[in-house]
Amino acid sequence: MNSKENCRNELRTAIRQLSDRCLYSASKWAAEQLVGIEQDPAKFTPSNTRFQRGSSSIRRRFHTNESCSTPIAGISYVSTPVMEEDEVVDGDFYLLAKSYFDCREYKRAAHVLREQNGKKSVFLRQYALYLAGEKRKEEEVVELEGSLGKSDAVNQELVSLERELSTLRKKGMIDPFGLYLYGLVLKQKGSENLARTALMESVNSYPWNWSAWSELQSLCTTIDILNSLNLNNHWMKDFFLAYAYQELRMHNESLVKYENLQATFGFSNYIQAQIAKAQYSLREFDQVEAIFEELLRNDPYRVEDMDMYSNVLYAKECFSALSYLAHRVFMTDKYRPESCCIIGNYYSLKGQHEKSVVYFRRALKLNKNYLSAWTLMGHEFVEMKNIPAAIDAYRRAVDINSCDYRAWYGLGQAYEMMGMPFYALHYFKKSVFLQPNDSRLWIAMAQCYESEQLRMLEEAIKCYRRAASCNDREAIALHQLAKLHSELRQSEEAAFYYKKDLERMEAEEREGPNMVEALLFLATYYKAQKKFDEAEVYCTRLLDYTGPEKETAKDLLRGMRLPQSSFPSMDVELFPP
Repeated sequence: MNSKENCRNELRTAIRQLSDRCLYSASKWAAEQLVGIEQDPAKFTPSNTRFQRGSSSIRRRFHTNESCSTPIAGISYVSTPVMEEDEVVDGDFYLLAKSYFDCREYKRAAHVLREQNGKKSVFLRQYALYLAGEKRKEEEVVELEGSLGKSDAVNQELVSLERELSTLRKKGMIDPFGLYLYGLVLKQKGSENLARTALMESVNSYPWNWSAWSELQSLCTTIDILNSLNLNNHWMKDFFLAYAYQELRMHNESLVKYENLQATFGFSNYIQAQIAKAQYSLREFDQVEAIFEELLRNDPYRVEDMDMYSNVLYAKECFSALSYLAHRVFMTDKYRPESCCIIGNYYSLKGQHEKSVVYFRRALKLNKNYLSAWTLMGHEFVEMKNIPAAIDAYRRAVDINSCDYRAWYGLGQAYEMMGMPFYALHYFKKSVFLQPNDSRLWIAMAQCYESEQLRMLEEAIKCYRRAASCNDREAIALHQLAKLHSELRQSEEAAFYYKKDLERMEAEEREGPNMVEALLFLATYYKAQKKFDEAEVYCTRLLDYTGPEKETAKDLLRGMRLPQSSFPSMDVELFPP
């Protein structure tokens, strides 16, 4: 049996087992990967080809190794025995409890199973108690602080659950699902090392529970922690590593993993979306847009991840496409946090910032830990010049995820607007540490160094150099480097950067005051260096303009054409006092 058939059979069994334990998010993920496995062409029928892509252009862009027979490049396929079901029959009480659970009556579900000993019943009772505690915690937050308030409310079931699960583990009577729940409880109580160990044991003995992998990833905050994990070689490990690399901002490594996985899961919407996320972080917006268009063609009612697509359309100022997307998700499911963020982006692009804030607040009422909504709402408050509210929103974002560079960058902007450059620098440094390849962050820090309070021009130059090496799309860094070197009377360095900036403007067919400034400086510089041929080229180009630079160019040309004997010194003062 080949690896694709192995994966298919394992996933089918896992979907049933996960659904039986009400782990619906993990079950949905497994089902999506199941239909994402490439089918045997010999078995295609009209009824089972509905999942096949109308276009494989996106797949071709990201992987070419179609002949790979295993999902893991360089690692042999390792089969994990599928967990056998209980020898104890759970019976009618389990079915009743599951019905209560599905109706969100968690306490009733747990009560029904209080005397049941089957492993499925034991897990469902414990999981129901955990969710009952979470539900009550959320209610307390709303009662005490409002839907967006902070609170010290805790899950009151954690202590008893930890005691029970710890006892079962010591007796060797805990199954992989119990270990997953034990990891959740330990994580909430702040015992991260113990939580990692429990979750690692869970995924090693039952690798198909994506929820366990996700929780494990959230505890891998550094590459050293990730490398210290002792994980079995299974194809699910590659999904985990790809996701972990992405969260650790190792985007190229993540893309390599996903490309390898596509050899088997060639039609997985999940993998397509994850590739889009990595490309988004690398600011490859055209590719991201193409992937999301493909996703929507194949899954037209998809809302998940579409808020990232709206960010791309916002950045590219694609108003009509963003308007269409906002209408589409509104008609599909308007009470999803992603939908509210998309609509918020739509109003922000229209300049209606108050309306935009309304929708970001609505997203947070639906999920107060929705990171993007806090960050985007902070951006809107900055646009509205409501700096205290912006700072509060950004701080809430970094409380949720301290690795969100956008929130740190937003804090830097806010404090810069308040005239507090040292605070701003502190936050800009945090943002560039998390996202060192983003030129915008280096430019923001450089501008902070340039401010009247600091005037640390050498530090600003270092930042602009980093920005120039990070694919500065806005073409700010080269021009600023030239200006700063000119201001510091470093004429040779200034000429070097003015020339590079001029070459870029010519390649991009851009005109404007920056080009005039570059031509004028270079003409003056080369005349001072007595390189009259080069100076004349730049002066001649200035004659095409109609402003005062035209007269300056004429004066420079006249000076170069007069007999040199009349001028014992042709040096021109580049930097007059």
